[in-house]
Formats: sequence, structure tokens, C-alpha cells
Amino acid sequence: MPLSLHTLRPQKGSQKSKKRVGRGLGSTGTYSGRGVKGQSARSGVSGLKLQGLRSVMLSTPKMRGFKSGYERAQVVNVDDLSKTFKAGMKVTPKLLEQAGLIGKASSPVKVLGEGAIAISIILSGCRVSASAKQKIEAAGGNIIS
Repeated sequence: MPLSLHTLRPQKGSQKSKKRVGRGLGSTGTYSGRGVKGQSARSGVSGLKLQGLRSVMLSTPKMRGFKSGYERAQVVNVDDLSKTFKAGMKVTPKLLEQAGLIGKASSPVKVLGEGAIAISIILSGCRVSASAKQKIEAAGGNIIS
């Protein structure tokens, strides 16, 4: 049979038929799926029951901690700069983004001092840790704030 809009059918067993409640004894048993007697067996009952304030307070999740509004800095190590860039280059967040070292240039960037650097670079527009600053300046590089 060719596949077209009028021949599309759901797979057998994929759709469950709706439960028909309260349509005689033969449908789902004597009580039509409502159990025996009581408020919930009557018509017009809603699913929610009134609870005391204590149980409501116990069931609500507690607010803990603090979420800062500041965007977290993207981390780049000195070792990555040494592998990616050539000596004497001016490194900016835009260049770091193009090299694939950070996600987006508009977010803050911080250079950390993990690894070693042997080339002199000019770092601009990035925050720098104390150890990274020491390594970059020891290699003959410069940091512009």
C-alpha cells in the first residue's frame, strides 16, 4: 500500500482507548472505577482535598542558598594560550572565541595559570589570576586591562 495521508494509521496497540466510566455494570465493574461509597464516589467531586496548613507547609520545597545575578567567567588556561597563539599576538576575547577556547566573547573571560607559557603575548579584555599574570610577564608578555 503506498504511503499517503489517507493511508496513515497509528500502529496497532499504540493508542489506548479511553476508559468509559459509569456506563452500566458490564463496562468496568459494579462501582464504575470509583471505589465504594464516600465523598469521592459521588458525582461532582474534585480531585483536590482540603488540607491543613501544616501539611501544605511540609510538602512545599524549601528555599535554600543564593543564586548570583553575575555571569560566571569562562576559564582559559595559560597552557591553552601557548598552544593556540603565536608570539607577539594581541589576544582578545573575540580571538579566543574564534579559536574555540571560549563560548562567547560577550561573557567575561578569566585566564588561569595552569600549565606553562613560553611565548610573549599581549592579553587584552580578560581578567587574569595572579599566577597567570606572573607567568605571562616572565615570558615577556604584557597584560592590558
